[in-house]
Amino acid sequence: MDRELIRRSIEGGVEVDFARSGGPGGQNVNKVNSKAIARIRLGLVEGLSAEEAVLARERLRSRLTAAGELIVMADEERDQGRNRDAAVSRLVRLVTEAARIPKPRRPTRPTRGSKERRLASKRVHAEAKRDRRKPEAT
Repeated sequence: MDRELIRRSIEGGVEVDFARSGGPGGQNVNKVNSKAIARIRLGLVEGLSAEEAVLARERLRSRLTAAGELIVMADEERDQGRNRDAAVSRLVRLVTEAARIPKPRRPTRPTRGSKERRLASKRVHAEAKRDRRKPEAT
C-alpha cells in the first residue's frame, strides 16, 4: 500500500460540494456554505494492490453508494477550506484503514515458566478449597 499515492489520487479525483452547515458560526451559518461533502469513486483510488482494493470495498460496503462512491462530510470548522481538508483527510484515512491487510497470527506455545506458574496457582487454589471442607469423620 502506497499511502502517498493514495492521498494524491484521492486529492486529485475527489468531488467536493458545499452546503449550509448547522455548526457554530452565529448569523454567518445562515448565509455561508461551509459544510464540505467529499465523494470519490473507490475504483479511482490508486496505490492499492488488487487484494487491498477488494478488502477496502468489502469493509466499506455499508458506506458506499449504489454507484460505488464513498461519501464523507465535514462541518466542524467555520471555514470552507478547512472543512474541505478535513473531509479529504477522512477519505484518505478511511481508505487506508479499510485496505490494511492484517498480519497473520503466528501461533506460539506456552513457555515453561508460564506452565509452572499456572500449575502453582492451581495448587494454591485447590489447597484453599480443600481447607474449607468439613473434616472427615473417622
